[in-house]
Amino acid sequence: MTDRIAAEAIRWFGDIGLTDRATVGGKGASLGELTRAGIDVPPGFVVTTVAFEAALTAIDPAGSLRRRIEQLDPDNLEAMTQVADATRALFLKAALPASVTDAVRGAHAQLAAHEVAVRSSATSEDSADASFAGLQDTQLCVAGVEPVLSALRSCWASLYSRESVSYRLRLNLPERQVAMGVVIQSMLASGSSGVMFTRSPLTGDRSVIVIEASFGLGSAIVSGEVTPDKYVINKVTGEIVARTVSDKAVRHVAAGGSGAGGVRVQTVAEDQRTLPSVSDAQLRELAMLGKRVERHYGTPQDIEWAIAAGAGGAERVYLLQSRPETVWSRREAQPIARPAARAYDHVLATLYKGDR
Repeated sequence: MTDRIAAEAIRWFGDIGLTDRATVGGKGASLGELTRAGIDVPPGFVVTTVAFEAALTAIDPAGSLRRRIEQLDPDNLEAMTQVADATRALFLKAALPASVTDAVRGAHAQLAAHEVAVRSSATSEDSADASFAGLQDTQLCVAGVEPVLSALRSCWASLYSRESVSYRLRLNLPERQVAMGVVIQSMLASGSSGVMFTRSPLTGDRSVIVIEASFGLGSAIVSGEVTPDKYVINKVTGEIVARTVSDKAVRHVAAGGSGAGGVRVQTVAEDQRTLPSVSDAQLRELAMLGKRVERHYGTPQDIEWAIAAGAGGAERVYLLQSRPETVWSRREAQPIARPAARAYDHVLATLYKGDR
């Protein structure tokens, strides 16, 4: 058993794809899929659900935790909080199985990155049916293998946040089918970053790409500390049909030093705050990349991106994640009306409604 855990605890991006969601989670599967499709993705690996299950078994040999969660009443907030808090505490203080720590240490040394991002990748996230975005941990700029192992525990524990447990209960997801992979990925010193939607998030229009961008790391946008620049690009012509350049007073950058790392808030110089965070050439490159990714997946995408210096110092666009767009896709999945037995019944129904 220990040998199996050691052999299967780590999967590199280049070896995985969407069909591996059950072992690497939604985020890990997507990063592997993008890597194998030839898209620039910061290199990394996933600590698999095999490692997660080994840690869970060590914490809870009888398997009572999952049963206890499945029996919770979604409307009983107090009971849910007690169970979630207790479960998280177990993960945070428990010693990890040696087979897992050895595998992570070896992969971390092989990655040879000064700083990494440690990102939760639950098996139930980033699918067309559910989105756990923001409910589970991401830790940026983590330096050193011991802080990485600590961040790994935190990501596993975040699967049992009250919000995540509540969401799963509302969706009636069987707890035994929920597990956590954890992405460990080289950190980029991003000059700018943001999100890209291959359909309008406001109107659902599939003929445009919407890009939001700001200086530094994307965590500044996620946290709401900056209002990003916004661009709308025609998918067919590549024309930038709308642009709004915001006043961006701060940016997030790596905090520096060793250990848990994290980010710090840096003030943007007064004469730079209202400058565009991306050039028109970079916007066109992003739009082309967005169309390529949408074609690859066959459905509109919600994409995280960053621009950073690559080999040789030239700036390159990297993708950090791509997930199915869910809001408008779900609306399209709902039938507008039931089919009538005869075509002209639809006309009669419309006329009848108009007379009321």
